[in-house]
Amino acid sequence: MPAKTVSSSETKSVQIIDESGGADESLLSGFSGEDFRRFFETIILARTFNHRALSLQREGRLGTYASILGQEASQIGTALAFGEEDWLFPTFRESGVYIARGYPIWMLYRYWAGDERGMQAPPGFYLFPMSVPVGTQIPHATGAAWAMKLKGHRKAAAVYFGDGGSSKGDFHEGLNFAGVFKVPAIFICQNNQWAISVPRARQTAAKTIAERAFGYGFEGVQVDGNDITAVYKVTRDAIEKAKAGGGPTLIECFTYRLDDHTTADDSSRYRSDSEVEYWKEREPLKRLRTYMEKKGWWSREYEDGVTKSAEERVDSEIRKAEAFEAPDPADIIQYTYGSLTPRQGRELKELKWRG
Repeated sequence: MPAKTVSSSETKSVQIIDESGGADESLLSGFSGEDFRRFFETIILARTFNHRALSLQREGRLGTYASILGQEASQIGTALAFGEEDWLFPTFRESGVYIARGYPIWMLYRYWAGDERGMQAPPGFYLFPMSVPVGTQIPHATGAAWAMKLKGHRKAAAVYFGDGGSSKGDFHEGLNFAGVFKVPAIFICQNNQWAISVPRARQTAAKTIAERAFGYGFEGVQVDGNDITAVYKVTRDAIEKAKAGGGPTLIECFTYRLDDHTTADDSSRYRSDSEVEYWKEREPLKRLRTYMEKKGWWSREYEDGVTKSAEERVDSEIRKAEAFEAPDPADIIQYTYGSLTPRQGRELKELKWRG
């Protein structure tokens, strides 16, 4: 059956293309074949980056890494919807957001190798560094959106967090402030069903995370996070509303983390193989491929070409990342405070002596 948009007194749930490739074509009138190819090629690029990152970590060439497998549509569908000057505040699992925005891939690899300079965004990238502490970036995004409103800028600020992040006090404070001051913010919850080993059911007694927005005085929407077209459309609507003065929106992308929480985790200890297999049938690339094939926009030759191009590009970026000069160990000390403390001065001397 074709997918539908369903409204209720609590929240709205949006799906355009279902897991079998069936679609509500009336909701796809604004999409072209070129849009679908852009979605598909960006997911392939992000998935190639992810696959290589996992391999590099196992070889000891990267540190602990957080896989994005299964969540590409939630990341790429939202990221591609924003304007170039909209500010995004990602978490540690948003490598797909950076890739969709055109961020240098070699810098992402540098970051995951432990070099903080990988998050020193080049000019023209309105992206904050990845936030590893859970939830702390939510008030930051709200503050940025409030500044935009005060300055009269027609921009939006968006923040990403997981279902576990919705249990933090930062979530309440950020959303409450945003609702009170009606700031142009979009709160994007990637509900991947698990906060490490804690299931989504332990995060809130509400039926959906999206409906929690109504307690803060603004709209919440749940979207099929594995349907990139629905994610893109819901995000575009929220952006347009925010920039027109309509205030914030909470978007819950209902998706699934197919890999472990990070490379330091073993998800087989807390979830079943049958659960993972269920979600594999609903993963975003498979669904997009099925629909595109029905429309005549996909072929095996096309995908093979896209994959080869992505692999060549990613491998080139890896070589560039690994050829980059190593950071100065003294940076750990020099950039902790605005000025060096006496203790730090002694540490620097000791570091130079040991060097």
